[in-house]
Amino acid sequence: MRAPEGAAGERRTGATRHDEAAPPDPRRWRTLGLLGVAQSMLIVDVTVVAIALPDIQVDLGLDRAAVAWVASIYALLFGGLILLGGKAADVFGPRRVVLTGLTLFVAASLWAGFSSTGEVLLPARALQGVGAAVMSPAALSVIVRTFTGAELTRALGVWSALGGAGAALGVLLGGVLTAGPGWPWVFFVNVPVGVVLLIGLLRSVRPLPGSGGRVDTVGATLVTVSTGALVYGLVAAGDRGWLGLPTAIAAGAGIAGYLLFGRWIRRARNPLVDPGLLRRRPVLRGLGLIFVATALMISVFFLGSFAMQQLHRFTALETGLSFLPVALGTVLGSTLAGRVVPRRGVRVVSATGLLIAAAGLAAAAAIFSMTVLIIATSLAGFGVGAVFVAAAGSLFSAVRPQEAGVGSGVLSTFHEFGAAAGVSAVSSAAATALLTPSFAAFAAGYWFAAAVALVAALALVAEPRETRASGT
Repeated sequence: MRAPEGAAGERRTGATRHDEAAPPDPRRWRTLGLLGVAQSMLIVDVTVVAIALPDIQVDLGLDRAAVAWVASIYALLFGGLILLGGKAADVFGPRRVVLTGLTLFVAASLWAGFSSTGEVLLPARALQGVGAAVMSPAALSVIVRTFTGAELTRALGVWSALGGAGAALGVLLGGVLTAGPGWPWVFFVNVPVGVVLLIGLLRSVRPLPGSGGRVDTVGATLVTVSTGALVYGLVAAGDRGWLGLPTAIAAGAGIAGYLLFGRWIRRARNPLVDPGLLRRRPVLRGLGLIFVATALMISVFFLGSFAMQQLHRFTALETGLSFLPVALGTVLGSTLAGRVVPRRGVRVVSATGLLIAAAGLAAAAAIFSMTVLIIATSLAGFGVGAVFVAAAGSLFSAVRPQEAGVGSGVLSTFHEFGAAAGVSAVSSAAATALLTPSFAAFAAGYWFAAAVALVAALALVAEPRETRASGT
């Protein structure tokens, strides 16, 4: 990855000279593997629970609102607290924060598995979201501070590949566990995996010092509430429409909160986020790319799940198996992009990935065939996997090591925004299909997603010349 030019590039170069001069950590690839599996576990927990929700509802006697909260409270707290988790990694050191977050997640998973009522399950899911928000940005911060140069780009490729595979694995695992030992095991399975990861990370992650100082509690509160409100508004848009009152209230509260947050960080002595970070063009490009890539990936799983089960009469397990090629495509795209980005740059790789995704989604919309649907969405997964790596590469090319946690948190926040926006947008585009399933109705959702990918690719191609000079 070529170093960015200009002020941001100078800051990056000066800040990393000492790190790059240090010998590479011999345990770095093992550390990457462990952290990648841990991140996959957090992503798996979203889709694995979705498959188990019908059984959970029956066993615990939950009403519709409670069932919705079992799924959404995890996403709300994960997305709302993730920037705070990134800042904590910068202040206290990412190793300590990773281990703390993983411990919370494992403990909450055990609690959730033993739940006998909704009143017990919901706080357990909330604690899972807190643990995920603490661990995820800190884990990415460890990777960014452990790898340098072309190795960092390849490491980001592995990280993205494991994350993309996690979404599909969750669908498969949810079907297997729910149909087998029962829904509590969608939570219990995290416990032995988490304990093994904790032991491995204690041995392999080297101590990384924090910057010290204090966490901006006012800024953290504002961004947490604002992010939670925006994510809730986007989720509500999918259920009650973009012009519905719950959507408007939540979105308005979120936007107002972010405006206050922007004003606060310009005045605070130790702001949660340096305002200058959000003005760097590679950072803005990375955030836009991660938002679009996540929205497209979630669209593939959301539309595919309904199309396979409602049109093709697949079981949950068969649906999960059908998504394995999509996961493989994502892994291949991410891995290849990790090798190509240092040579070709972020802009070329991301635009190519978006065009490939657009072609795959358009094929899924145009041809009514189960075989074509799987092949086309696997192609789209390949393109989206490449965009994930390009997004991270763009952002971290302009982030100093001491900002790695906050940078990871901002990237993950836009990941959550993309997920929520993707579901609400395609569910609106394919609203008829969700009520009266038909190929033509589902095709509208795929056409919409293809158009988004194409427009994003064209926007990258049309970037002003001075932006291209950044080396990304």
